[in-house]
Amino acid sequence: MIFEKIQNKKAKISVIGLGYVGLPLALEFAKKYSVIGFDISQPRVEMMQRGEDPSQELEAEEFENTDIKFTSNPADLEEAHFHIVAVPTPVDDHKVPNLKPVLSASESIGKILKKGDYIIYESTVYPGCTEEDCLPILEKLSGLKLGEDFKIGYSPERINPGDKVNTLTKILKIVSGSDEEALEEIAKVYDSIIEAGIYKASSIKVAEAAKVIENTQRDLNISFMNELAIIFDKMDIDTQEVIKAAGTKWNFLKFYPGLVGGHCIGVDPYYLLHKSKQLGYDPQVILSGRRINDGMPAYVAKRLVQLLIKQGKSPKATKVLVKGITFKENVADIRNSKVVDLVKELMQYSVNVHLADPYASPNEVAHEYNLTLVDKISDDYDAVVVAVAHDEYKSHDFEYFKSITKKNSILMDLKSLYPNEKDNGILYWRL
Repeated sequence: MIFEKIQNKKAKISVIGLGYVGLPLALEFAKKYSVIGFDISQPRVEMMQRGEDPSQELEAEEFENTDIKFTSNPADLEEAHFHIVAVPTPVDDHKVPNLKPVLSASESIGKILKKGDYIIYESTVYPGCTEEDCLPILEKLSGLKLGEDFKIGYSPERINPGDKVNTLTKILKIVSGSDEEALEEIAKVYDSIIEAGIYKASSIKVAEAAKVIENTQRDLNISFMNELAIIFDKMDIDTQEVIKAAGTKWNFLKFYPGLVGGHCIGVDPYYLLHKSKQLGYDPQVILSGRRINDGMPAYVAKRLVQLLIKQGKSPKATKVLVKGITFKENVADIRNSKVVDLVKELMQYSVNVHLADPYASPNEVAHEYNLTLVDKISDDYDAVVVAVAHDEYKSHDFEYFKSITKKNSILMDLKSLYPNEKDNGILYWRL
């Protein structure tokens, strides 16, 4: 049995993809077992070999007392027998799922696959992807057969970047397998490190579907609040006050409006949409929610331009500071950041935009989006947009904002961090 071999270190675990999901998982397993951590980026591998997390989520001590070998050489995967795939699953510019990372990982495993091996996918995909897209690659390149020679499973990642409370071991883990034996063995392996327990899904497709709807449900709830925010703004009603009042009822769900980016909530619904359309059904609710959320950066930019004009300022003669570019608070991750869309929308109006973020890497921002982070914040902005709820932004007050802006300036608070005070010398607007 594979779990017994892993326990005795007669079999190794490999984790393919060492991002914010794969690295914590690999290190947690490496506290007990022999692990091979694989990533295609040699610079990232060298950082991890030095005990540094490229995602800036883990401290150096997390690397201590672990049995792990970091590598960018796919041939090293042959040493392992229990392979976990935790690569990104993004969408392309046309919102179509980009399966290249997960299919490429399958190819790397297929080339070194041995009898008795297990392959478990953690990457978010549409239902059917593991068995219909990945499995044929594994069988073709290895010459082996599922069930007879090797087993597969799916166990969706549920890590919440930046969350220091709900960490890997404290989140209930869904597992699934290609047969009953696979399910039991996979469950044993994960159960040995997950304190919160294991949920055994009835099939791989059920586990895949469970993951993709978690974020789709959240996306839809936020899109509803975004639509309400647009309506209430036209009515000159404070959306946050409405939510506060409605929240006094015990069964009201407190979701809030905002920019929906990142590599989960803003991406996963497109995987479900893609598969659904392949089957001949055109989803209405999911697509509607995506349209609203994808349209929020343009809405906020237009609203700011309207407010600038209201304050007697010509947009093309204004300078605006946008604070925060990461996809969420207190993380360094800038993937699929909707703040970028907001900045580019403002630039379309010829607004001079300054961008600042204490967490984001200036090099990554320049490489990924061709945007520059300012080294120093000036004192002559016509407007400030607080787009991300970083902890250090929460301590700002209106005196601070007045100190970095001109007269008749505007503060756009997209995360509702500050009180909606009147007559404080600055025009305040929030979602």
